[in-house]
Amino acid sequence: MSMNRHRDARVRKGRGATFDPHNRFAPSVSEAVDDGWWQEAVPERLATEVRDERTRSALSWNTSPDLPFDRSLNPYRGCEHGCIYCYARPSHAYWDLSPGLDFETQLIARTGLVERLREELCKPGYVCRPINLSGNTDCYQPLEAERGTTRAILALLLECRHPVTLVTKSALILRDLDLLRALAEQRLVRVMVSLTSLDSDLKRALEPRAASPEARLKVIRTLGAAGVPVGTLVAPVIPGLTDHELEGLLEAAREAGAATAGWMLLRLPREVAPLFAAWLEAHYPERAGKVMSLIRQCRGGLDYDPRFGHRMRGRGVFADLLEQRFRRACRRLGLNSPDSPAAMCLDTTAFRPPHAQGELFS
Repeated sequence: MSMNRHRDARVRKGRGATFDPHNRFAPSVSEAVDDGWWQEAVPERLATEVRDERTRSALSWNTSPDLPFDRSLNPYRGCEHGCIYCYARPSHAYWDLSPGLDFETQLIARTGLVERLREELCKPGYVCRPINLSGNTDCYQPLEAERGTTRAILALLLECRHPVTLVTKSALILRDLDLLRALAEQRLVRVMVSLTSLDSDLKRALEPRAASPEARLKVIRTLGAAGVPVGTLVAPVIPGLTDHELEGLLEAAREAGAATAGWMLLRLPREVAPLFAAWLEAHYPERAGKVMSLIRQCRGGLDYDPRFGHRMRGRGVFADLLEQRFRRACRRLGLNSPDSPAAMCLDTTAFRPPHAQGELFS
């Protein structure tokens, strides 16, 4: 398979990436050259294709000091939301696909995931701690409406009283309000709704198939009214493009009912850096130089600093200013209060391993 079949960088309706960078694991790289001979036209619109993958293990484990969880679960690989900044894009190379357009058009649905999770939760010695949905994709991307894997996972976790945290930018989560409410009643769930910008035009270019800002605020409002602990994650903050909205995003989320908040600086690991730079040139050419300069100021002169303790927040004067602004706004708005129900630890004491068959005396 040619890894640069969309190498000509240009905007395509409903897609974030403008081209497919080559797969870094491929033994060879092909480059398209205009030699005057006929070449197949590159389509203006790209259809989404899905293939199934049988699950061998359900939970992904990490020891990162930057993350508030040690295990996560991803129902899908790739994400149709198409957010150009997504730090998970480079992972698509492991499946012989490009982190560019392939990441948002060539999706992988993990089959047998619920059954495998049930087996792993029943293993002797399993220690219950919150599972995060999802660390490497949005578990409520459009494909979930068809497959329903996330809903089946929540039903299993409710059955065995296992705590779960969710991060999403999709309004589809409201479909599962019944399960989320039931989990919340037992202190087993916390939801973070990701907000990037209140500018609808910028959102359409930045996150083509994610929910609108208004829809995400409605999610916060609806979950909060239902008693589901909900907060907002202002992420990523993009210097020179979205950083001026930091306080406005927190105010809008608080007004909608968010009780907690967090933030993360834009991350550009591996292929994400050239993809984001090409996106800037295509959509905001007049700002491209300034944005990349500010990013490098927060990353020690580089496009990205992967070190623990630095990758989420950055360093330097500009990064420090963002942190100060965030903390001041949270204090003013009453976000992240330790007395808030949304800030309480989830219950890990009620967990009971699920079983393939009902126990005789259950």
